[in-house]
Amino acid sequence: MICVVAATRAGRRLAADLAAHLDGKLVEHDGKLGEHDGGAGRVDAPVGDPQQWRDGLGHLDDGAGQRRGRLGHGPARAAVAAAWAEADQLVLVMAAGAAVRLVAPLLAGKQADPGVVCVDDAGRFALPLLGGHERGANALAERIAAHLGATPVVTTASEAHGLAGLTDLGLPVDPEAADLAAVGGALVSGDAVHLCNRPRWPLGPLPGTVVEVAEPVAPLLWVTDRRVDPPRPAVVLRPPSLVLGVGASRGVAAAEVGALIDRVLDEAGLAHGSVHCLATVDAKAGEPGLVEAAERLGVPLVPLPAGRLAAVAVPNPSPVVAAAVGTPSVAEAAALHLGGELVVPKRKSAMATVAVARRAPRGMLLLVSLGPGGPAAVTDQARQALARAEVVVGYGPYVDQARPLLRRGTRCERYELGDEVRRAERAVGLARQGRRVALVSGGDVGVYAMASPALERCGDDLDVEVVPGVTAASAAAAVLGSPLGHDHCAISLSDLLTPWEVIRRRIKAAAEGDLVIGFYNPRSRQRDWQLAEARLLLLEHRSPGTPVAVVSDATRTGERVVRTTLAALDPGEAGMHSLVVVGSSQTRWIAGRMVTPRGYR
Repeated sequence: MICVVAATRAGRRLAADLAAHLDGKLVEHDGKLGEHDGGAGRVDAPVGDPQQWRDGLGHLDDGAGQRRGRLGHGPARAAVAAAWAEADQLVLVMAAGAAVRLVAPLLAGKQADPGVVCVDDAGRFALPLLGGHERGANALAERIAAHLGATPVVTTASEAHGLAGLTDLGLPVDPEAADLAAVGGALVSGDAVHLCNRPRWPLGPLPGTVVEVAEPVAPLLWVTDRRVDPPRPAVVLRPPSLVLGVGASRGVAAAEVGALIDRVLDEAGLAHGSVHCLATVDAKAGEPGLVEAAERLGVPLVPLPAGRLAAVAVPNPSPVVAAAVGTPSVAEAAALHLGGELVVPKRKSAMATVAVARRAPRGMLLLVSLGPGGPAAVTDQARQALARAEVVVGYGPYVDQARPLLRRGTRCERYELGDEVRRAERAVGLARQGRRVALVSGGDVGVYAMASPALERCGDDLDVEVVPGVTAASAAAAVLGSPLGHDHCAISLSDLLTPWEVIRRRIKAAAEGDLVIGFYNPRSRQRDWQLAEARLLLLEHRSPGTPVAVVSDATRTGERVVRTTLAALDPGEAGMHSLVVVGSSQTRWIAGRMVTPRGYR
């Protein structure tokens, strides 16, 4: 939960706006900051858990009736303490100094404290004070700043040096081995940091001073699902590698299931933080004890058909289980079906069974849309995907467009125009090595771009994320007005991959159907005749006065628009950075804008 607290009336108006925008909770009070104690109040001794707040005078006690400190009488202070107890993230609309004094007595540690962002009353700055990485305060400050038109003031060292934070590598940090300051400090200082990541799981970008090693050496980043005692300083990252197959009798208690899971993992030296899911037969999908056990672990419960489990060879089949649920194994079969290597054979309690399998690492392929060219048209989702990529692959100018959005340590591989197949094969191959790879395209990656050749080469052995973007047609339409307001289509005039006769038939069909047409790839140095022929084909079905526009470099510096008609269209006005929009019989120019009516009366 995000809680928002303000100190002044002006601040409260801003706080209410932020609470609504962030879908958070406005924690209100009826006074000013510390109005009874001279400002932010005085703290006479360290105080602890904010949930030990005891009375309206602002005292804390230690749970044994001994008062350990005094927070003062201020209503804002009470509001902050109340919010601290329930918030995952806390926004304080007030001066930074006041915010520091209010939260200082409440601090318990990085793993317990909420992320805190301070915003001034005028909404000019958003400053993450606590939990920049661990609690997402940096990202929250960026989000607040985008909403207010403010400046995010992010001061964490990794951001200052263009590095990914250690909590931003895509894998959870084990709190028992989380020397974040020491290992992060080594990274920022340019010192050697050792990476133990075998088998290889995808991580975010890491600088060249990170050295992959077979055996753990400090300072260390260690990706493992085993319970380990690493050389210090170290940060242990937990991959989602363990699948727990679970069987149960009707009415099993969640406590029994949880106790069996704990025993099995502890005896095998495996980490709870690496549990990917619980898996069981579909007949047990609604068993309350299993559902609750999965919820306590914070992982999904995956039901599997009995027929599918029955086909899995297991070391310990049971005819009794087969008679009850239609498969001779639940725990081992479910673990093996979603995992790969059986690490722990079936273990039993009175009413439950558990087996553990280890999943093979899965690489990540990010298919990222960069939009039509201008930086403002790159979506937040694309920016976040690029910040997580270890390697970026793409056509050279697109890679260059992405560079300002990359973290330090990201490797870039540029390809020439026409190397689409090689690009796709390279990106998929790198992902299969266990890397997080971004394959970038202009516009939308799924529209005349790299998603199709990449996905044709992917199997179910990779995780794939397709990041949508602003298409060239959408950008051009926005420049023109609303030319795509009714039925429309897109046709590429490039005959490098599609025979011209096929393109010709499509143009004719679109003309006969009276569709607005967006022509992609209208003209290049090597292809200088297709647009002229398309114009002649359209004139067989459309009026010479049909509105036509040539939009070049939409959203980029040098954006240019030519407004003309079908009869007067000069193909020489178009190039490879152009989109040609041909209106329908209903399209017209209104106050200089190209509009295709929806047809409403």
